[in-house]
Amino acid sequence: MTELWVSLAVLAAAVILCEATRRTAARLFPGVYWIYLLEAVSTFQLCCCTHELKLLGETTRLDPSVSLTLTFTITVVHLLTFREATCNPGSVLESVCRGTTSIKAAVVLIACHFGAAVAAQFFAAAVWSLGLSDVHIRHQRFGFRCFDPLGGTLMEAAAVELACAFTVQAAAMHVHKLEEKLRAPFIAAVVTLLVYTGGSISGAVFNPALAFSIQFPCSGHTYLEYSFVYWLGPVLGMASCILLFEKIIPFLSGKSTIVLDGPAVQKQKTQ
Repeated sequence: MTELWVSLAVLAAAVILCEATRRTAARLFPGVYWIYLLEAVSTFQLCCCTHELKLLGETTRLDPSVSLTLTFTITVVHLLTFREATCNPGSVLESVCRGTTSIKAAVVLIACHFGAAVAAQFFAAAVWSLGLSDVHIRHQRFGFRCFDPLGGTLMEAAAVELACAFTVQAAAMHVHKLEEKLRAPFIAAVVTLLVYTGGSISGAVFNPALAFSIQFPCSGHTYLEYSFVYWLGPVLGMASCILLFEKIIPFLSGKSTIVLDGPAVQKQKTQ
């Protein structure tokens, strides 16, 4: 239980540090630079917390209910503190395709994501070096190494990442139908369910920047193989979701309406 409390303290410290940074940056850097700082700090928070949760889950035998509760709770905290930040390069690419973000701004935003992901690696290592718990001490003893995160084949892992990204994107596209106070818990519940069902196969990361921070340093597969799973999979999942709900379904609905209206129109003409 000591390891759990130490990890909770680390999570709380990371969130408080990032929230203080966001509030300070909002006062000192208003305007166009605010969004870049917001994305960088929020991505840093996401990666730092996930590093700690991943280490805790891999090295201690937590009850599944405790692990899922932690996942749900920290996801709600992220959603409430991130504000407008997406922390996901895939979302930036989506905004480029929609024409709401320029290519230049997208490059800077994605650079902020991956820069924060790398910074989170150094921050996590610095915290673990303090030896605050036996888990941290053991991890330091092994040089902070992590091992193959895939519990299935490359195709299976990529399919899981694609399915996870598709599901989260679908939830995000329809969450506005709920009351505002229910939106964060709903998305958090979806994420928790995905982690429970797909975590053993790919880790259920579905975020290229987050994967770059917590999965790419692990041994077991090449950089290209991890890119296939954690970059191509989520991007295709998000793209296919948008294509389905914004293009295919409206098209089929429109087509079916024309067919159904045809006899009615003809009947009116004959009258």
